[in-house]
Amino acid sequence: MRSIWKGAISFGLVTIPVKLYSATEQKDVTFHQVHREDGGRIKYKRVCSVDGEEVPYSDIAKGYELATGEMVVLTDEDFADLPLTSSRRIDVLQFTPADQIDPIYFAKSYYLEPDGQGAKPYVLLRDALERSGQVAVVKVALRQRESLAALRVRDGVFVLETMLWPDEIREADFGFLEEDVDVRPQELKMAESLIDTMVADFDPTEYKDAYREALQEVIEAKVAGKEVVAPETPAEAGPAVDLMAALRASVEAAKRERQGPAAAKSPGRAAKAASGAAAASGAAAAKTGPDGTGEEEKAPKKRKTRRSA
Repeated sequence: MRSIWKGAISFGLVTIPVKLYSATEQKDVTFHQVHREDGGRIKYKRVCSVDGEEVPYSDIAKGYELATGEMVVLTDEDFADLPLTSSRRIDVLQFTPADQIDPIYFAKSYYLEPDGQGAKPYVLLRDALERSGQVAVVKVALRQRESLAALRVRDGVFVLETMLWPDEIREADFGFLEEDVDVRPQELKMAESLIDTMVADFDPTEYKDAYREALQEVIEAKVAGKEVVAPETPAEAGPAVDLMAALRASVEAAKRERQGPAAAKSPGRAAKAASGAAAASGAAAAKTGPDGTGEEEKAPKKRKTRRSA
């Protein structure tokens, strides 16, 4: 890894010089736009919409369009004069419990490495932060943009999680939040049972990007001149007619999955079992009351989901 930024953590009167590295990388199969006939790369020219002339990078500036359609042109000098008080500094603003920060705020992760003589104060703050069980809320300027960020410890290293500003988080304004939705107690219990059956420790190494692997195989087959065969995909089951039966079948399928690979017949087993159980439960459903419950059960009151203010 190569450092992409140098600065310092400012913690009270303590300054900790650090280097910043990208902690993540997006792995994907990249493509170029090419001419179908000869494979030649497609190139684009930067052309001015006013005079039609090609414009070199040195003559390109940033423009902000007004509501009137007029353009305000900003130069590098305009940006250089902007006050970024936290430039080259990671200013610690406060410490707070990690569970008080909604993960929706997190944007990108970076590692911080102590620079020069910063190892001792780095380790001191790291150990103190771990012992406190808190994360540091900081402010930092990266690439001409000031951001809030969270500073936490992972595997003995500081991780800087840049955060979005509150006005950058969209409100979840959906119509169903105002609707009356009936959920029967037995359906809720069965859903909870399904969750309990599928509880496990998270191990990210158990999962893989099957699409990227299959795409890489297609490319390799093209290179080798082999015939490309599309992998079989299981048929998708339609929506369950009986929610309770689908939940019950899902719980049973999840239990069989836990018993070992021998019990797993196909990837679509749970969906097929749910559909079969839903169809078979039609007769049993006819014996229940109009609300779907037995004679001794009382229909629960309708619960109206409201958005918080």
